Amino acid sequence: MGFGRSDKPADRSDYTYQRHVDWAQAWLDEMKFQRITLVCQNWGGLIGLRLVANNPDHFARVVAANTGLPTGDAAISDAFLNWRKFSLAVPDFDVGAIIAMACKKPLPEDVAAAYNAPFPDDTYKEGARIFPSLVPIEPDDPASPANRKAWEVLSNFEKPFLTAFSDGDPITRGGERILQQRIPGARGQIHTTIKGGGHFLQEDCGEELARVVVNFIQETGSDT
Repeated sequence: MGFGRSDKPADRSDYTYQRHVDWAQAWLDEMKFQRITLVCQNWGGLIGLRLVANNPDHFARVVAANTGLPTGDAAISDAFLNWRKFSLAVPDFDVGAIIAMACKKPLPEDVAAAYNAPFPDDTYKEGARIFPSLVPIEPDDPASPANRKAWEVLSNFEKPFLTAFSDGDPITRGGERILQQRIPGARGQIHTTIKGGGHFLQEDCGEELARVVVNFIQETGSDT
């Protein structure tokens, strides 16, 4: 919600971490998918891993790339804090340019334009602007208790769990170790670091990431 062709509420207060999880849960309930392979990056993990914790029987495996499930109990990188301030202060929230800044490889002009296309003007970007401020960075953040509860489930999640972080993301660098250590399904997996990717490794190294996902599915069972 607030991105792409989804509805874009114009009030920042319309966007909360819990509301995004609830929206995604309502979608999942409606679709009634089973044996899901979750591939999550950035906020795809903050929301998607909550769905896994809420519905562990629906998921067959997980691939986590440049993401995590923060509770506000660990130190936050300066890179993220700077991004958080920038997102609220920059006068023109140029989505395509922001994506390009977080990539290691040049973003084609038509791709950057496609990121901007869903937003007629800056008033439609309140969701995009507020997202960084919804990440829990303090132990008493409103989202912290729910994320801690989700970790209780994930700490017993034994289905295949793979990390595929890039080697060039200052925001989530080192986050893969937390997932590998805390989630039982990550033990014994052949985790990978994708070379040459920035934060948005699906743009920088899309084919490489896709191969990792396909191979992981084949290695852990072909059902999806």
